[in-house]
Amino acid sequence: MPDPVLPDADEAAALVPTPDSLLWRRAGDARVMVTAGYALVLQVAHPTVAAGVREHSNYAVDPWGRLFRTLDYVHVMVYGGPRAAAETGRRLREMHGHIKGVAPDGRRYHALEPEAFAWVHATLLDAIVQGHERFGCPLGPGETEQMYAGWRDLGRLVGVGEEDLPADWGGFRAYVDRMIDEELADNDVVHGVLHTLARPARPPIDRLPDGAWRVARMPFSRLFVLATVGLLPPRLRARLRLGFTRAQELELRALGRASRAATPVMPAQLRAVGPTYLRWRRRAVAGRPSDPRSPAAPAIARAG
Repeated sequence: MPDPVLPDADEAAALVPTPDSLLWRRAGDARVMVTAGYALVLQVAHPTVAAGVREHSNYAVDPWGRLFRTLDYVHVMVYGGPRAAAETGRRLREMHGHIKGVAPDGRRYHALEPEAFAWVHATLLDAIVQGHERFGCPLGPGETEQMYAGWRDLGRLVGVGEEDLPADWGGFRAYVDRMIDEELADNDVVHGVLHTLARPARPPIDRLPDGAWRVARMPFSRLFVLATVGLLPPRLRARLRLGFTRAQELELRALGRASRAATPVMPAQLRAVGPTYLRWRRRAVAGRPSDPRSPAAPAIARAG
């Protein structure tokens, strides 16, 4: 039976971004991928999300799998086309329908609680916008409104209702502030995520030599940790018991300036890496067709 909160095929086709849209052009900048850890920490600081991850996720033993599934989701929704995006939304809700239980404080939780489910979707756009602000091409006020409108449309494909997120960007910023101030809390999952980022395992990329990874591991993990902790509002860092020194802030700013300065010479393919990413991931996704977290592989094959 179709999920009543999901749009039909005709509506889905109108919700996905087109190649001439701002969301298509800006969501796939390779530089914003460094904010993936920031989004993840915001997500797992929500008590419902933390409970679900604690009991139902294997992120601690397969952190790269978790990262790639998140990137798969974002890139399929933006670049995979209506069929792939709608199928991904359906499978995502189906998977989350089974994620439920009792949190350590005795509260019952369900991954499809509207507030928690919408928050996960919201953090991904916040990470994209913050990523451009720090490392890419900062968005103007009109552009953030366009990006946000497109992201709300994509939310409909996973069952985030229009009433679950504010109507405009100004309301969204107030919503994020309220969630940070009233809902997010310190927990063991937050610190587990940060521990994994600080000591990353070798990524499962066949053509990556062990020697190259040993050289890249330290600067890679340092950049990810700096971006993850440094982008968090200071009041949330304090609540999560995370230190961030003045020297670290200056280092993050310097890295951001260097990244932004590279924009004029950055290959166009890296500024819109989404279609290329989907072609690269096609076989990995097709290799786990029974996984409800997997996007629709045939549609991915046509992306870009």
